[in-house]
Amino acid sequence: MIRLLLFIAALMLVVRADPVSNAGAAPVQAAAKRIAFSFDDVPRGAGAFLSEDERTAKLIAVLRSRGVSQVALFLNPGRIDNGAAGKAAMRRIRAYVAAGNVLANHTWLHPHLSKVTAEEFLDQVDKAEAWLARQPGHRAWLRFPFLDEGGPDKAKVAAVRAGLAARGIRNGHVTAEASDWHIEGLTIAAKKAGKPMDMQGLRDLYVESHVQAADFADQLAVKTIGRSPAHVMLLHETDIAALFIGDLIDALRRDGWEIITPDLAYADPIYLSLPDVPWTNGTLSEQMAWEKKLPAPRYYDRNDLKIADPLFAERVLHEGAGK
Repeated sequence: MIRLLLFIAALMLVVRADPVSNAGAAPVQAAAKRIAFSFDDVPRGAGAFLSEDERTAKLIAVLRSRGVSQVALFLNPGRIDNGAAGKAAMRRIRAYVAAGNVLANHTWLHPHLSKVTAEEFLDQVDKAEAWLARQPGHRAWLRFPFLDEGGPDKAKVAAVRAGLAARGIRNGHVTAEASDWHIEGLTIAAKKAGKPMDMQGLRDLYVESHVQAADFADQLAVKTIGRSPAHVMLLHETDIAALFIGDLIDALRRDGWEIITPDLAYADPIYLSLPDVPWTNGTLSEQMAWEKKLPAPRYYDRNDLKIADPLFAERVLHEGAGK
């Protein structure tokens, strides 16, 4: 009798439990969190801690040690000259490809689309694509420099989208970013100023920011489309990536993320989306949420330099106070 009463009481609790409100959001489908890595601005100049050769060797070794079989490298071939520096850059690029990674288009010389005509921008794309098409590991993807897809100029946005479609080039969107390029810039400035840096603090800031950015993007996507898509994280070919990418991979996996290849990520149909928003730039997750009229914030807060700079000062330089 006691067991029967306990069973009835438990059943009543289940029946009376209120469902979680999901008003206004897309129906949610449970899925594992998946993310691929992409690195912009290859070949990139020296940072604060490593030579270019050391950086490439370390990135390749750490990715291999963590079982990451492929990342995407978005190149600016116009930065590769015919001298000794250019030959060294080509050796590094070939090493990336030999390790199983893929190469894609970041334009010839990294222009802001908002500051050039559609024709000038597509000429930059064509020059880079002609160079890349001769390389092994090539993928017909374009990463817009500065994630600038034309801003408020809808005619320019449409012209470039049409031009890319005619060329068979897909938008190499990202869904998650934490402005690693800016963190790298702060380390270079600190080194030039002779300021000591707390490397453990730098590691923790880098890792924490990128895990939070991935989670923010995923939560935003679930609200927008009702599922967790295959994400692509924006990184740059930086010293801090070489130093801390292993720690980032470990932290993402502890947080429930699976690291996948860019080939697999870009097979997700969200990357065929053409969001119609007032200002076309930023991550795909931002644009899709804006198109669905989800309320702000639609971007990860540490991409705001007014937040990022005090954090770096406090946690890496031990100056001031951050968030």
